[in-house]
Amino acid sequence: MTELLKITNLVKNYHDGPDSEDIIHGLNLTLNQGDFLSVLGPSGCGKTTLIRCIAGFEEYEGTIEVEGKKVTEPGTNRIMVFQNYEQLFPWKTVEKNVQYPLKINGIRDKEERKRISDEYLDLVGLKKYARFYPHQLSGGMKQRVAITKSLALKPQLILMDEPFAALDAITRNHLQREMIRIKEKTDATVIFITHNIQEAITLGSRIVLMSRHGGKLRIDMQNPIPKPVTPASPGYGEVWDRFNDALQEDVG
Repeated sequence: MTELLKITNLVKNYHDGPDSEDIIHGLNLTLNQGDFLSVLGPSGCGKTTLIRCIAGFEEYEGTIEVEGKKVTEPGTNRIMVFQNYEQLFPWKTVEKNVQYPLKINGIRDKEERKRISDEYLDLVGLKKYARFYPHQLSGGMKQRVAITKSLALKPQLILMDEPFAALDAITRNHLQREMIRIKEKTDATVIFITHNIQEAITLGSRIVLMSRHGGKLRIDMQNPIPKPVTPASPGYGEVWDRFNDALQEDVG
């Protein structure tokens, strides 16, 4: 496996007061090309801060490297999908929303942009909605368009900050299945932040649990359950209990 991401002794402190503490202190993590990493942890443990540092949105101490190059600023090789699915331009159609980042990143040919947007909208099952506007879409469809925008740029890393958290349970389960299908077709490398143990087990090829304080990894394991994962899958209960027990201990 090819190492894509290497984080060494990561420290992040917002220095927002005289007694401010490190949100993340001394975190080490490596990620291989093609991994789907689910990141669990209690609120305030630094999950979002971690991927904001990887995205280049935050200054930090330590080292974050993608393919050996230190992360010092945002770049199109690392694309972030946010929790809020209202992240599309309301005055642009679905296909124009997907094409806009392609244009600003140097693809000037309209036909090439159209070809790429058609390809990726077809991948996520939204090609027939290409000329719809965001207000005509459901929340789940909007989030699929946001994911499509990320995929179309062919980033090395897709960073997802609880992207399904604001959706109802049925839509969330549907998008989890869609995400697995997309991952199989594209072999994208994904870091997926979630509070939901079921979601972490369902999606992740690897699952880590961040501790409440200091951003250390309490658990770091390969997911032993073959996909598709359901609560009836052999071994599901044992994995779920392991993460639930560790979360309860951290809260306590």
